[in-house]
Amino acid sequence: MPGTLFVLNGPNLNALGKREPGIYGAVTLADIETTCRQQADELGCVLEFRQTNHEGVLVDWLHEAGEKAEGVVINPGAYGHTSIALHDAIRAIGIPVVELHLSNIHAREAFRHRTMIAPVVKGVICGFGPAGYPLALQALVGIVNQQKN
Repeated sequence: MPGTLFVLNGPNLNALGKREPGIYGAVTLADIETTCRQQADELGCVLEFRQTNHEGVLVDWLHEAGEKAEGVVINPGAYGHTSIALHDAIRAIGIPVVELHLSNIHAREAFRHRTMIAPVVKGVICGFGPAGYPLALQALVGIVNQQKN
């Protein structure tokens, strides 16, 4: 069983439920956190769930996760498409990371089709809305357990 997993959320995710509901839906980040905590209990792991609008804070949290956690689910928001700093932090921490996006980034504007962190994560889940979070946690637990064997 995995120990601690981090779920890190980037910019504008604090506005879920109000921000572009046609794209992101009516579910709030608090609702998603509740679902993630239930999923973590079922999977037998401890969950750190956080959100920030600041790139450097995400980098700091990734470094912290590298010291305290067995894996990370990250919804980097728009930083996924622009941040070499997140790319480098993920490479540096030495634990598995799963990238998550609520919307299908490949069906949106061309600048969203590529992420800077995709080359350094174990996998990318996108387009499933809030249901992507439990999928990402299940995938991450599978990766962590496989690495332990």
